[in-house]
Amino acid sequence: MKNRSLVSITDYSKEEIRHVLKKIEQFEKNPNQRLLEGKVVATLFFEPSTRTRLSFETAVNRLGGRVIGFSDASTSSSVKGETLKDTIIMVSNYADLIVMRHYLDGAARYASEVCSVPIINAGDGSNQHPSQTMLDLYSIFKTQGRINDIEIAMVGDLKYGRTVHSLLMALSHFNPVFHFIAPEELDMPASYKTFCQKSGIRFHEHRDFSEDVINQSDILYMTRVQKERFSDLMDYERVKNVYTLRNKMLENSKPNLRVLHPLPRVTEIAYDVDSNPKAYYFQQAKNGLYTRQAIMCLALGIEN
Repeated sequence: MKNRSLVSITDYSKEEIRHVLKKIEQFEKNPNQRLLEGKVVATLFFEPSTRTRLSFETAVNRLGGRVIGFSDASTSSSVKGETLKDTIIMVSNYADLIVMRHYLDGAARYASEVCSVPIINAGDGSNQHPSQTMLDLYSIFKTQGRINDIEIAMVGDLKYGRTVHSLLMALSHFNPVFHFIAPEELDMPASYKTFCQKSGIRFHEHRDFSEDVINQSDILYMTRVQKERFSDLMDYERVKNVYTLRNKMLENSKPNLRVLHPLPRVTEIAYDVDSNPKAYYFQQAKNGLYTRQAIMCLALGIEN
């Protein structure tokens, strides 16, 4: 794969997704290498992050590179009125690669168009989160032994949830069956349902979070209702606790079922689920380290 940005999961073909999964597997076996020695990676987080930022920075450190950047936009010149374009061009003078999270949909694509070094999108508004998608795919592969023919229930905030949007697009290559479980206010956007219909991808919509749906699924993908995406807090209060997964709801699920969540969680997964061997969300987050090592090396044209 040539040096290039990763802005959307659609930047990877089906074959490239499989290639990246193999690279992730190799990094899990050996995460401490000197592949980024002499390289500088800038992490520009205009929006808060814990797992994504720390896993990217840990990935750079374990590969012998150096990290610059900011975790709070209030410490950058954007508070002085500097445009995103100027910030990106300026930082590209100092770094070999930029990892960026931004609150505006499309910001990462714009940055990649004005930047002289590769951009990795670490989440842009409610749009896409491709590195999360790759770690999700790797988590599915690790727990199911395949990524083809997966029956997956996506639960919660499907309107603003960039992780489910990206995962839907990635799995579209691999004959999935989707169950969209959301209140009307947080439905999967019509554009993604139209994409499924045109692509011959089977999906079912549900309002109730029932054990019937859980019991036929291979993957249960829980999401947080994102308070920061709501302009009216009354709307948020009405839907914030609409679905909660409890341990007893998993009693009759398939032996291979695994519960995923991009984290952080609030009330959508009860703490009694944590001890269930089907709970995989903390290991899923750990897989982010190896995933981001693979993505950065591939963006820079470095083979492990």
